Amino acid sequence: MIFAIVLATGAFFTSCAVTLPVTATSNEVGAKVGSATATGFLGVFFFDQDASIRTAARNGNINRISTVDIKHTNIFGIIYTYETIVTGE
Repeated sequence: MIFAIVLATGAFFTSCAVTLPVTATSNEVGAKVGSATATGFLGVFFFDQDASIRTAARNGNINRISTVDIKHTNIFGIIYTYETIVTGE
């Protein structure tokens, strides 16, 4: 019984952040980094958010993309954040 309570409590009070590589090009890894973020609720409601590769590159003033990573953060299963991280020149 106690295990079930601890398991249920852990399911509601958790947060996690995972960064995954999406793609890489043959371009040299540059010093510039750009990011774009979209935050939503319940994993469904994202209002006027833009976490695209194009926006991340524009935010970092990047013309030649080297790598693209996606960072996904989940807080309590309620707030979801997706961040696209672009490196290049």
